[in-house]
Amino acid sequence: WAGLKNFQFFFQSQDAWRVTRNTLGLNFMFITVGIICGVAFALIMFEVKKAKHVKVYQTVSIIPSFLSWVAVGYIVYALLEPTKGVVNQMLGLFGGEGIAWYSEAKYWPVILLITKVWQSVGLGSIIYYAALMGVDAELFEAAEIDGATRLQKTWYVSLPQIVPIIIVMGILDIGKVFRADFGLFYNVTRNVGALYSTTDVIDTYVFRALMAQGNIGMSSAVGLFQSVVCFITLMTTNAIVKKISPENALF
Repeated sequence: WAGLKNFQFFFQSQDAWRVTRNTLGLNFMFITVGIICGVAFALIMFEVKKAKHVKVYQTVSIIPSFLSWVAVGYIVYALLEPTKGVVNQMLGLFGGEGIAWYSEAKYWPVILLITKVWQSVGLGSIIYYAALMGVDAELFEAAEIDGATRLQKTWYVSLPQIVPIIIVMGILDIGKVFRADFGLFYNVTRNVGALYSTTDVIDTYVFRALMAQGNIGMSSAVGLFQSVVCFITLMTTNAIVKKISPENALF
């Protein structure tokens, strides 16, 4: 720790804007799509809760959450490998040309989004599913008596009942918006330099700087900066929610 020197190393770097933009942009995308997919999957599981194999569906959806990012990185590489990857072979069967996935940075925000959602949606939906199981059955019976269809019961009964838990989970996720999942961005992208323009985030940038220079003070300074920003973001989001809907605020 040496005053502001460690902070200056990051903020005066020509890569500071790029990694900050990627960290915030990708995390907000993960949060938004993750919540939508988690709620949708929970609603689907709730609607088919009496189906014969519903427990199998739930178990299979959770399994990816227990895979390490190293294993997921190899799975993604098996799919996207330029010459023998499954995706390029499929494109070839349909007359298309293979894509050098690990040289084209523009595709990776979507690839990372799909990978993140696949890995986390099953486990993330459990909280929403548990909230749905606690909804009073009389509400659904009343809606059915009034002639509501299954879609209408989902939209007017199920979804409004879990809005508070959705808001709470959203606030907690936003509180981590300035911290990236290091395993996802380092292992899935295989730390390929050609992809840095859209995949390099603060955590991977600091890791490379630490490995190259051994500067522990700089990495600690950036870690403190991330924590402060996350705290401010969390408090601001909660204050906004408290102003609009006090009963749904975190505190």
